[in-house]
Amino acid sequence: MPTKRKSPPVDPYAAFINVPYDQQFEPLFLALIAGLVGFGLIPQAVLQIPGSQRRLDRLFALMYSCRYSFHDLSRVELEAKRPPTPRFNMPFELGLAVAWAERVDRKHRWYVFEGKNYRVAKSLSDIDGTQIYVHGGTPTGVLRQLTNALARTKNQPTVQELKAVYRDLQRAAINIKKAHATKSLYDTRPFQDLVYAAILSAKKRISSLSNP
Repeated sequence: MPTKRKSPPVDPYAAFINVPYDQQFEPLFLALIAGLVGFGLIPQAVLQIPGSQRRLDRLFALMYSCRYSFHDLSRVELEAKRPPTPRFNMPFELGLAVAWAERVDRKHRWYVFEGKNYRVAKSLSDIDGTQIYVHGGTPTGVLRQLTNALARTKNQPTVQELKAVYRDLQRAAINIKKAHATKSLYDTRPFQDLVYAAILSAKKRISSLSNP
């Protein structure tokens, strides 16, 4: 008989992010980090956990310890690199979050983000009726849709406040890449540094965080 997976302790401020790790998505990646931190949440991603444990085990442990999860499905089309292949990681991880919320932790809150209107209705009809947050492929769109998705949370920053954090994070990202001699932000230490930089900025830029 299979062993039942035990529910991990849940951090009410942790937000799991499920996004494509590619250079083209980087501005939206920064916007998502800036926006979540602006709402007083702490972004979490499987890439932040080093070690030899297989990715799926790390994914389970991390996602299920988070109160929120954010899933971007704007990169499910065929990749140009041969052989042409659709990217299944994002919808797969979304499915894990939906199952967890439905069967184990009813308090888990999951959100679906997309770049284009109506595409999810065609590519993933099983979640018809779910609110899809369409960001149009822009950082401002991501920030605007976060204010819609998180409209019931305690902290309510404006889009303009979040954009100020995003601009700070853009500048920080340049220095982080230099400091770690890398062209990619999708690794353990750069991600940790991005979250820390966003927290410092948000405390300065967002009134609800600087004056609790």
